[in-house]
Amino acid sequence: MRRALAWPVALLAGVAHTFSFAPFELWWLQLVALAVLASLVADAGVWRAAVLGWLFGVGWLVSGLWWLYISMHDFGGMPSWLAALAVFALAGLLALYYAAALALFARCRRGRPDAPFANALIWAACWLLAELARGVCFTGFPWIASGYAHAVGPLAGWAPWVGVYGISALAAAVAWMLAAILRPGGRPELRMSLGVGALIVLVMAAPLALPSRFTQPAGTLSVSLLQPNIAQNLKFDPALMDGHLRALVRQIGAARGTLVVTPESVIPFTRGELSGAYWDGLARPFEGTRRALLIGVFLGNADEGYVNSVVGISGGSATAGGEYHYGKRHLLPFGEFVPPGFRWFVDLMQIPLGDQAHGQSSAPFDVGGQRLRPLICFEDLFGEDVVASVVGARPATMFVNVSNLAWFGPRLVQDQHLQFSQMRALEFERPVIRSTNTGATAVVDHHGRVTARLPPLVEGTLDANVEGRIGETPYARWLAAAGLWPLAIVAVALLLVLRRRR
Repeated sequence: MRRALAWPVALLAGVAHTFSFAPFELWWLQLVALAVLASLVADAGVWRAAVLGWLFGVGWLVSGLWWLYISMHDFGGMPSWLAALAVFALAGLLALYYAAALALFARCRRGRPDAPFANALIWAACWLLAELARGVCFTGFPWIASGYAHAVGPLAGWAPWVGVYGISALAAAVAWMLAAILRPGGRPELRMSLGVGALIVLVMAAPLALPSRFTQPAGTLSVSLLQPNIAQNLKFDPALMDGHLRALVRQIGAARGTLVVTPESVIPFTRGELSGAYWDGLARPFEGTRRALLIGVFLGNADEGYVNSVVGISGGSATAGGEYHYGKRHLLPFGEFVPPGFRWFVDLMQIPLGDQAHGQSSAPFDVGGQRLRPLICFEDLFGEDVVASVVGARPATMFVNVSNLAWFGPRLVQDQHLQFSQMRALEFERPVIRSTNTGATAVVDHHGRVTARLPPLVEGTLDANVEGRIGETPYARWLAAAGLWPLAIVAVALLLVLRRRR
């Protein structure tokens, strides 16, 4: 392909890559998009490979994260040109990981006769290192990491073994082998083509033969998941606050589940600012019962820092003092904490409570024989942070995600976030229940299947019976023992062994 034509093709392949994620869920398109990229860099020099990787990353991340513009412009009051520039700048910075990965590939790739196999491993190792770096460095932002496209499809069966990043590497290897067979002028001989094709089938079909049941039922819990559907531009309006709070009491009082869950920050100020009478009104339906409420509210104060939290109220609580507190531990850059040197940028967005403190406790909340691990908003992107809750003496039997995605509009972001919950369910074989302000309020079972969901942008309560699970997947065991280091070590070892000999 002509050099000038390769640049737009890489960019468009990145855009196509976005369509492999929810709500489109064209998982196979990711393999095609990565195969196109692999074909473009198969014989490229270091700098050309880096540029192609950067363009692919920009196309992918701008098209997949454009909803950030809504939070900055529509709700943050940032000028439209600056909000658009900020989205592009973020995508451009994150795309540097893929530029570095492809430059590394160009340095390490090997020539014939073993290129289809060795280079598939080198390509997968470089891609894996880029995904790990994006998920870990500077607190991490692994939104729509490539493995999430396979929360559905044949590669989903690898999740309880290698997790989302391992799936990213497997998908990259398959894409390279596809490119090796289909690339004009670069096809291996027939015998090797058959071997490459057989290896592709093996990777895609292996989960059908692997053990897939690592957890056992731990009883059921009836849940009521609230979706108040309060528009973000009205959420902090003082003139409407009293009406919102009264409506919340009514919606909680009408819920019938053993566990009632509200979205993140459904009360958009601190526990200390609420009157005792109002809090008593929230707790009254649960007094003297075995039912419980998890409600999103801020804890703390201006001196000690505000903590985005959920508070558990239970009539028969075993928690000391009758209340359970969980504070968000993994904060969102720019939205919940200010990175060094970016105070001016956060001030432009005018986000209320935009500089918060970290929560500390990760103990489960006991309700109805189940142990619940809360996750607030994008905390469920970080399986390495969650895994400690599913191993050990008192493992969680289900995850509870509470979110407010109204900041980002209804398109793409809700379905993308739901897909992340599906991947966590697959990795740890635990159900995930989700209560959100405007969507996606849903129940995901331990197979990663969405079994119930409210339509977006409607007020309602989702009632369901959810089966808790007990046990540990292979991924949970090694992730709890060593974190993500085994993946990084394997990737580096492959590069050291297979790198091009000089």
